[in-house]
Amino acid sequence: MMSEFQIQLVTRDEQVLQFNCLAGEDIVSAAERAELYLISQCRSGSCGACIGTATRGQYVQDIDPDIANSIAHTEQVLLCRTYPRSDLQVVLPYDANQVRKQPLPMRQATLLEKNYLTPDTLQLKLQLIEDEDGNLSLAFEPGQYIEIWIPQTEIKRAYSIANAPNWDGVLELLIKLRSHGQFAQYITEQAQVGDVLTLQGASGNFTLQDRGLRPRYFIAGGCGLASVMAMVRQMAELQEPHEVQLLFGVWREEEVFYQSELAELAADYPNLHYQICVQDATPTWQGFHGSVADAFKALMQNTPTTPDIYICGSNGLIERVAEVAATFNISKDQLIHEHYGAQATNTSHFCQEDSCSMPYAVAS
Repeated sequence: MMSEFQIQLVTRDEQVLQFNCLAGEDIVSAAERAELYLISQCRSGSCGACIGTATRGQYVQDIDPDIANSIAHTEQVLLCRTYPRSDLQVVLPYDANQVRKQPLPMRQATLLEKNYLTPDTLQLKLQLIEDEDGNLSLAFEPGQYIEIWIPQTEIKRAYSIANAPNWDGVLELLIKLRSHGQFAQYITEQAQVGDVLTLQGASGNFTLQDRGLRPRYFIAGGCGLASVMAMVRQMAELQEPHEVQLLFGVWREEEVFYQSELAELAADYPNLHYQICVQDATPTWQGFHGSVADAFKALMQNTPTTPDIYICGSNGLIERVAEVAATFNISKDQLIHEHYGAQATNTSHFCQEDSCSMPYAVAS
């Protein structure tokens, strides 16, 4: 008889999920046999979406050596490539309500608009087609992402949704184009307005946290602005009373986009204050000269209370912001971030070699 091991997953809100895993079976697959669908994407150990922290038991991982080195000397595991050798307990970085009891829904959507915001930044607008139950809208939380397939292939990419939830079924995406990438070539050279695309989701745990009325600071680099825009747009719709600061950073002035969208959002939501930060700014740039980490440090010097900080950007950006936060004695629990790669501790996001909703993504 094949050996089985008991897996115990403890969620961020301290709920316990239990199921059995066969010898030689990865934990994500075992969970799905038990009709528990964990957050995961690539199923190859490269994206980091299925990360957790092993707290008890023995296991082996089959992952790329570079990724293994990045989580060496920690108890972090990638559940899609983790094979238990005993009963195992793993702590998940998200709440139990984000573990689905059925697969993520597949939807069809029509390409409405394809707008170049900069030479390598593309805005897509999609119109969802009614599903078999007559639903037009997609259920998601601001900050989550969807995956889109290149038609008639198995190639898919993940992109954060930039709009707040709505009933009309329109989705707005921001895509950073990478040269020679398969999705980049498809979306720029082949995709036409009116084409029907297949997507799946929404998913992801980079979402607004209910922590009372503590100020919320949002820090975004490049197309990481998408997740942040969705969050702040929903806060504006609800006129939430929090103080809101938004820092948006790019390297050069020609990479700046969404200036009018941010201005309109601030006009509708008086609690919102924002700065556009350009690291290599020319003397004529009228916004902040420097990185978002520099702007964050300057902002904290005049902040009487410690805010919750939402970060969406490269690993380096997150590390620099975390270093600044530490100098102001801000708890790590107050840093909520979208993190790219398998070093993720709070959440992850899958990005392949070509086009990406995340800034500064490294080609793979």
